[in-house]
Amino acid sequence: MSERAVPDLVWIKSSYSSGAGGECVEVASCPHTIHVRDSKDTARPGLAVGPDAWTTFVGHAVHQIG
Repeated sequence: MSERAVPDLVWIKSSYSSGAGGECVEVASCPHTIHVRDSKDTARPGLAVGPDAWTTFVGHAVHQIG
């Protein structure tokens, strides 16, 4: 699902995004959508996914890291 312009989103940068590799990810949430973008290139469209998809992704990522 691609991101549509949504005014007044509050973007939060991942605490893991300050490493030497420069991989910077930001997320913003609305009641029915999670928005994800590259904080180094905010002009590029990001992604918009549903809460269930985001929860599944985060669960998988935590399992891979931990």
